[in-house]
Amino acid sequence: MRISGARMVVEALHKEGVNVVFGYPGGAIMNVYDELYKQDYFQHILTRHEQASIHAADGYARATGNVGVAIVTSGPGFTNAITGLATAYMDSIPMVVISGQVPTFLIGTDAFQEIDAVGISRPCTKHNYLVNTIEELPYILKEAFYIASSGRPGPVHIDIPKDITAEIGEFIYPETIVVDTYKPTDKGNIRQVKKAIDAISNAKKPLLYIGGGVISANASDDVREFAKITQIPIVETLMARGSIENNNPLLLGMVGMHGTYAANMAMSEADIIISLGARFDDRVTGKLSEFAKHAEIIHVDIDPTSIGKLVNVDYPIVGNLNKIILEMIEIAKEKINPSRYESWRQILKRYDEIHPLRFEDSDDVIKPQWVIKRVGELLGEKAVISTDVGQHQMWTAQFYPFSFPRQFVTSGGLGTMGFGFPAAMGVKRGKSDLVSINFSGDGSILMNIQELMTAVESRLPVINIVLNNGYLGMVRQWQTFFYDKRYSHTDLTMQPDFVMLAKSFGGVGYRVYTKEEFDRALEDAISKNCVAIIDVVVDRLENVLPMVPSGGTLYNMMLEYKD
Repeated sequence: MRISGARMVVEALHKEGVNVVFGYPGGAIMNVYDELYKQDYFQHILTRHEQASIHAADGYARATGNVGVAIVTSGPGFTNAITGLATAYMDSIPMVVISGQVPTFLIGTDAFQEIDAVGISRPCTKHNYLVNTIEELPYILKEAFYIASSGRPGPVHIDIPKDITAEIGEFIYPETIVVDTYKPTDKGNIRQVKKAIDAISNAKKPLLYIGGGVISANASDDVREFAKITQIPIVETLMARGSIENNNPLLLGMVGMHGTYAANMAMSEADIIISLGARFDDRVTGKLSEFAKHAEIIHVDIDPTSIGKLVNVDYPIVGNLNKIILEMIEIAKEKINPSRYESWRQILKRYDEIHPLRFEDSDDVIKPQWVIKRVGELLGEKAVISTDVGQHQMWTAQFYPFSFPRQFVTSGGLGTMGFGFPAAMGVKRGKSDLVSINFSGDGSILMNIQELMTAVESRLPVINIVLNNGYLGMVRQWQTFFYDKRYSHTDLTMQPDFVMLAKSFGGVGYRVYTKEEFDRALEDAISKNCVAIIDVVVDRLENVLPMVPSGGTLYNMMLEYKD
């Protein structure tokens, strides 16, 4: 079949089973968009900003486990997409992002809307390509999907010059891909697995440390089974929320800077830590020299470069978590006696009783934590929850009752404000049977507010719950604790009318001052199945606690703050 390079892109996406593409057209990618107009294989959703295109594809990928796809043009179109690529890269999200480029004979001449897209994207993609000939385009497209979704997932970028999208060539799409220099380890070393289980069986205070890799590997059910068999207590990272059901008695909650007292004390006192798909991020470890000083460490990860990168590992196991955990389960059935850890479980239960995760509710003003708990009570597993970044993100991780993997969509590694709303659009496109909720702050929501138009036009009924405290809340909190209340440029009392703003885009807006008003607003937004903003006026000075100060130790948390 002899077709244009632009048509090759469309045919490749069809062969890869893509059913939705997010994007924004422009001059260098116009040939591809002409072919998008002619095809009926999949839907294209026009966002109103390239950054939102990438975040939406990212949210779709996180919610479904499929490869997200976005298409943008050259120059500023691509530079606008970089934040989205970096966000996906930091959280290991499988994506293919296709950009247009100026014609090959103009590359390097500072042509109109030319930018070194491959050079810029290299630090924030798993792999990237500049297509040089029409002959290599089909293979590159196939390889991009393979690399994005295999091993440790990640975003892959393909930059295609305009003349190549116009050129006619032979379209032979490979059935399989073999990359000599890229061979992810699939099966773990069974001897190392046996040694790790032996070490666990001899321990007195083991701890399961669950990371986002458990969700990426679709291994949540098997990890739950391993925990059930061994009765080992569990802590989750931010990215792992939902991997273990919220009501599991072994779950101590989130670990790290805003983790629970029991989770952080468990990490500090454990004598062996079983890390599954986690990367020992600084927000989890705190001061490295004091982190898990009494523990041996078992680290299971698909990415060998993550093992031993930050902490010394006693039992490294490289491979696919969904296969390794099955081997661990079989050996654990014979080797591990769950009653051995009963006194350890009781100690941690007591820690949770002494300092439970809580907040002081009020009848005079809505507490932001109450809003999140209330949504959990009303919707529970009927919703997928996205967030922007800030205090609301941490409160959501703390107080929403997540019960299944891929229920929580948030920017963990990069901490990208403006991520939540477009990601929630991608979530809704991928999980149309569930309610798509985006918790945001009055700072974050404005960063991609233009996507109200995308959501309305494309009939993606996302409910944005804005916890409006009139501040850049997390920065204000740090200024309160560590900068003697010098609130340098964090006061956001001058804000738009979010109700009128939502209406101006064709959505629905609500302003809420009481709990009763919130219940009515949420019920109305759900019943109308509309794009909505619920502007909730909350306590301005509420803080996210517990908190481990930057560079502090997990066992020395700020549990309360009194002025």
